Amino acid sequence: MHSCSHQKKELEAKIFETSRSGNKLTEINSSSTKEATSIIQLDTAKTYQTYTGFGGAFTESSAYLLNQLSKENRDTIIEAYFSSKGANYSLTRTHMNSCDFSLDQYSYAPVEGDTLLKNFSIKEDKADLIPFIKDAMKASDDGFKILASPWTAPPWMKTNNEWVGGKLRTEYYNTWALFFSKYVDAYKKEGIDIWGFTVENEPHGNGNNWESMHYTPEEMTVFVREHLGPKLKKDGKQDVVILGYDQNRKGIKKWVDVMYKNKENAEYYDGTAVHWYESTYKIFAEDLQYAHEKAPDKYLIETEACVDAEVPVWKEDDWYWRKEATDWGYDWAPEDQKHLHPKYRPVYRYARDIIGCMNNWVDGWVDWNMVLNRQGGPNWFENWCVAPVIVDEDKDEVYFTPIYYAMAHFSKFIRPGAKRIGLNKTDKELQVTAAQNPDGRIAVVVFNPTMNKRSFELSLNGSKKSISIDAQALQTIMIN
Repeated sequence: MHSCSHQKKELEAKIFETSRSGNKLTEINSSSTKEATSIIQLDTAKTYQTYTGFGGAFTESSAYLLNQLSKENRDTIIEAYFSSKGANYSLTRTHMNSCDFSLDQYSYAPVEGDTLLKNFSIKEDKADLIPFIKDAMKASDDGFKILASPWTAPPWMKTNNEWVGGKLRTEYYNTWALFFSKYVDAYKKEGIDIWGFTVENEPHGNGNNWESMHYTPEEMTVFVREHLGPKLKKDGKQDVVILGYDQNRKGIKKWVDVMYKNKENAEYYDGTAVHWYESTYKIFAEDLQYAHEKAPDKYLIETEACVDAEVPVWKEDDWYWRKEATDWGYDWAPEDQKHLHPKYRPVYRYARDIIGCMNNWVDGWVDWNMVLNRQGGPNWFENWCVAPVIVDEDKDEVYFTPIYYAMAHFSKFIRPGAKRIGLNKTDKELQVTAAQNPDGRIAVVVFNPTMNKRSFELSLNGSKKSISIDAQALQTIMIN
């Protein structure tokens, strides 16, 4: 009579899958009939970091391309990224002054010796970049945060008087801090709120290729502690977030050691930004944990990632699942770092990295260009890359690559304010992370990099569900 009380309660869940076999964020009924071979057990009592958001970058290249397309295709792409029906991006980045993904080199303060920045102007952004951001704001139901990053100060403020390399001259530290404040005002005037800054994109430089400016951890900290932080505070912008570092993870320890060395240094830093280019497969978990432990109450955000040094493959989904792509390190890395850059599968790289970051205290993850063309540009330096959406601007055609769907598995389902929760899993091959959203719903992301279909039992508070995941597939399981 009482047997039904012992039956396990079925967990109610919706399952979305993207797979090499052709699913694209497809809702599937994936209840497994065969016996589950492993367990994923969720633990809502254990919580970790709170998520800031997931998304991509507004670059001049992407914005320019969108303006070359028909209104219909332009709208389709913006909706796909920003509406709640699409990927619902919540955290974004843009560049102050030009970067490699600009059409040419420019600065908002072109007049040499203009230390009060009387000639400051964002007019270069008005044709492409600002309309892109504003249309994204219109498409977004929940809104999104914008981080702005300079690649370099104008050459006249630098020790080498060049766009590339060199350092900020100390006599211009105040002028450069004023530049950040004026940028917030100029964008505000356009109806765009800037949520935060990274102090400098890639302060180690980038091999003297495109716009860059060098800082040591000590130099950046002096700039933030004595100039940028106090200036923003004085101008009533103390709520604008300041993130230090903003380069590859492996270098993070010596940066956070300086940034958070004492109360004075740490005061104006709201967190640390990292990029993924150190390796195509390594997460640098220990480095991320170290950064978190140095400043557990501050942000740790991955601000840039892309499949770089590759020309995108047009309308061939399978390429994004195959081991054919490389990155700059495959050709250019020094011998002792070559092993970090093998050939790899672009979808794997995204899925592994985002899950790995999430499981090691990172609270936000931002992709690089949202839209590029069939060449992987435009890029004035011819530094070609892949974006989740590729367009042929001459033929007005759009291709949503599998990377777009991989990003959406996170951004669409894990919302700002979600908290990572604990889990135990018994299948070593599966990569898994889980988060509870502010509305109580739980998102579980499971990546199966193997060539076999796998099955597992998902359990939460005694309710269970047997689920199977396709070979080479990414799943988001939403539990109400």
